[in-house]
Amino acid sequence: MAAKLRKGDKVIVLTGKDKGRQGEITQVMPKEGKAVVDGINIAIRHTRQSQTSQGGRIPKAMPIQLSNLALVDPKEGGPTRVGFRMEGDKKVRVAKKSGTVIDA
Repeated sequence: MAAKLRKGDKVIVLTGKDKGRQGEITQVMPKEGKAVVDGINIAIRHTRQSQTSQGGRIPKAMPIQLSNLALVDPKEGGPTRVGFRMEGDKKVRVAKKSGTVIDA
């Protein structure tokens, strides 16, 4: 099945503690159905100081369910669903809200 959300896409969070916030996908895990979004779903990791690293509280972006994310429409700016269309002999992703092609 083709991926509707990919690394580098700008997405908006639909549900949860970060609802309404936007960020860019840095990693997609298709087997788990999750993605890591920069600046979203941050958890604090407490680490002990060692010879190689400084200890303290280190923020880390945790994975978020793909169903809780929506692509930001490049034309209108709001959340949109993703569809597919054939352009010549190439399959491209299309924003359902505005009809604009996401992949050039």
